[in-house]
Amino acid sequence: MFKPVTHVLFDMDGLILNTEHLYTVAFQNIVSRYGKNYTFELKMRLMGSQSHELAKIITEELELPLTPDEFLVETRKQFQELFPQTELMPGAERLIRHLDNKCIPIGLATSSSEDSYHLKVDKHHQELFSLFPYKTFGSSDPDVARGKPYPDIFLVAASKFPENPKVEQCLVFEDSVNGVRAGLAAGMQVVMVPDPRVDKILTEEATLVLGSLEEFKPELFGLPPFED
Repeated sequence: MFKPVTHVLFDMDGLILNTEHLYTVAFQNIVSRYGKNYTFELKMRLMGSQSHELAKIITEELELPLTPDEFLVETRKQFQELFPQTELMPGAERLIRHLDNKCIPIGLATSSSEDSYHLKVDKHHQELFSLFPYKTFGSSDPDVARGKPYPDIFLVAASKFPENPKVEQCLVFEDSVNGVRAGLAAGMQVVMVPDPRVDKILTEEATLVLGSLEEFKPELFGLPPFED
C-alpha cells in the first residue's frame, strides 16, 4: 500500500509546533478592532499560504481598512508577543530524534518566514531544530514562487538534499489540506495529522491520516522502526 522512502520532509506549524492557535489569536486580535471575526473556515483556506498571500486574502475577505503590508506590520507585533510561547506537538520530538539517530535525511519545509521561524524556535526549541540540516522558508525563500497547495516548497526542499533523491523517495508530514495537496502535487507520499475539526472528507487525499505523530510507524514506509 505504501512505497518505501529514503528522505523525509516536515511541515512545522501545527505539525511540529503547536502554533496554529497562536495565529488565530494574533489575527483575531487585529480584525477585532474592526468588528470582524477570523473564522475557522477562513483559517482552513489560508493554511500553508505565504505571508503576502495570506495578508491579501484576509484584508480583502474581511474588508479591512488596511493594506496587506499594513496588516503584516500588525501581525509581526502580535507574533513577537505570542510565538516565543510555542510548545511541541505530541510525538514530534520522538520522531525527529529517531530519524536523526538512524541517519535518515530530514528537511524542514515551512510556509513561515525565516524571521517567524526564529521567534518560534529560538527560545525553547533551538537544539531540536538544529537536527534539520536543510530548511526551506516559503515566505522568505525566493525559489519558492508559490505557496501551498502548489508543490514549489517541497520541490525546493527536496533539491537541498545532497543525495538528490527522486520525488517519490520523499515522505512529507503535513497537518493542512493545502499542504497535503502540495506534497501530492510534488509527487510525494503525504502523512497527514489534521486538526480534529477538519472535515474527514478533506483528509481523504492524504496517503495516510493519523490522529497524532505518536501513532506513526516508520516501518510502513521502509524506515527503521522505533526501538522503544
